[in-house]
Amino acid sequence: MTTAAPTPAAFDPAAFLPRAWYDAIVELRLAHPGAAQEEAEARVRRPVRTPGGRLLILAADHPARGVVRAGADPVAMGDRRTLLARVLRVLASPGVDGLMATPDVIEELLMLSHLARRRRGHGWLDGKLVIGCMNRGGLAGAVFELDDRMTAFTPEGLHRLGCDGAKLMVRIDLQDPATVATLATAARAIDACYERDLDVFLEAFEVDRTPAGARARTDPESLIRAAGVAAALGTSTARTWLKLPYGPEYGRVAAATTLPILLLGGEVRDDPGAILEELAQGMAAGAAVRGALVGRNVSFAPGEDPRAVAAALGAIVHEGAGPAAARAAGARERGRELDLVTRLGDVPRVSAVV
Repeated sequence: MTTAAPTPAAFDPAAFLPRAWYDAIVELRLAHPGAAQEEAEARVRRPVRTPGGRLLILAADHPARGVVRAGADPVAMGDRRTLLARVLRVLASPGVDGLMATPDVIEELLMLSHLARRRRGHGWLDGKLVIGCMNRGGLAGAVFELDDRMTAFTPEGLHRLGCDGAKLMVRIDLQDPATVATLATAARAIDACYERDLDVFLEAFEVDRTPAGARARTDPESLIRAAGVAAALGTSTARTWLKLPYGPEYGRVAAATTLPILLLGGEVRDDPGAILEELAQGMAAGAAVRGALVGRNVSFAPGEDPRAVAAALGAIVHEGAGPAAARAAGARERGRELDLVTRLGDVPRVSAVV
């Protein structure tokens, strides 16, 4: 988490998630397609979703919107074994409360968890929050990008898989008529989620159109307006969290709502330390700021061990650590439990599962 050169080969996804364990997912899909559902029903859920009133959630829903870039690599998230290895590495880090992803990623983690449970008696997602992403239809860079339709989880699907919450996204462009359709669809989805005892994590921001696609406005006035629009969606806000970008004068943004706010991570930074500084400043901006829902800046932090970055963020969110203390927390976790999967031994035979 510093600008100094990181330890070479601090994390090797291929070594962390052996090929046999990854290939077993394909075998389970063919031989035992109900494995993910079985694991979802066996998963030990948290008795209280936010026991300390703060959350650090990993986001892994990017590929469903055509976003596979991380840093300089245009397809870094396109190798599924690498993606799953990095997600699992983050989930094993202290202070990480759970995962937000699309059905494919969640089911793949459930299948890996299903196999692990046979070896050690519990799964990778036990005690974690599992949040399903709903709208991924606004593909990055598309002319229909803001027509962000619900193409992933439905409220019924979230409930059936035992998820704890739903993530929705509303991007606001006053010149694009698709915005109002997304607002209306999100409002209906929020009501349907509440009926099924699901928390809602609503990402909202105004956008600028750029040649690279829609980009979030992070000035305080834009974020304040977006927070007001998002908070009014649905017939109740009792279970709604807002997911908002960080920006200057964030105290003004935090003062715009009583809904709990999770900071989003945005594009991957060259220096992982930058997100530590932002998160520490954001957490100090006001009582409404309650943590972060971050993705590539943790799981694909350049040259870093994802577990170390996650532990550093966890120290800020859950312990109130400043950047220096967070770096120390990350350093203590760097390189730990690299044998998390391999020490379980050979992958259980899929034929023995069916």
